[in-house]
Amino acid sequence: MEIASTRTARPLVTTRTAAVWAVLRRELERNAGRELTVIDVGGGTGGFAVPLAEAGHTVTVVDASPDALAALTRRAADAGVADRVRAVQGDGDALAGLVEPASADLVLCHAVLEVVDDPASVVSAIAAALRPGGAVSLLVASKAAAILGRAINGHLNSAAAVAADPEGRAGARDTLRRRFDAESATALLRSAGLEPEETHGVRVLADLLPAAVVEEDPQALLALELELSARPPFRDIASQLHVFARHS
Repeated sequence: MEIASTRTARPLVTTRTAAVWAVLRRELERNAGRELTVIDVGGGTGGFAVPLAEAGHTVTVVDASPDALAALTRRAADAGVADRVRAVQGDGDALAGLVEPASADLVLCHAVLEVVDDPASVVSAIAAALRPGGAVSLLVASKAAAILGRAINGHLNSAAAVAADPEGRAGARDTLRRRFDAESATALLRSAGLEPEETHGVRVLADLLPAAVVEEDPQALLALELELSARPPFRDIASQLHVFARHS
């Protein structure tokens, strides 16, 4: 569908989102002049959905939290894009029954696969929801970062547990069910027929530095984060890994 607006998404860019937004902006520019149909799985209060709607696209946010969806609805209304944002209550494991097949140009799945029962079925549902040529933005927790962060903070037994566990868990009290590395994340996407195009690290340094360093020169940190985000081995120790893949 052609649209009159040629605006690009202009969110508040931080070290937590800059690498992801850099990739998403390139995808929006690739589709300049088109209204994209976007699904944001686990999109919560609309940190990505609302800027995408402001750029002229229609976004369906699927989230299990009614409170988050209520906040999303208010945020979209305040931004003047309530007509472009739809809230659907449900969790990632139920995605296949919540969205229409081959209906989306872009699917966001950020911080979801770590907590669902069956990540492979969620990725399969994402692939089924995409139109040919559509893309997925996948953001997952990094196993290497969990090991490094625990070790630096003196929690050596916990770091060893994450390193030894095939799913990258620290034990029964771990709030996440699994963590990923670049290889396991891209393999999961390929198993659903999605071809990874780019892999970046998100928060390469930000979570390792003292707060005083982060606050002293946030722009310098942001620039360094972007510089290192696509460069192994720095990419691989980031707190999260962002993989952008496409449906054939």
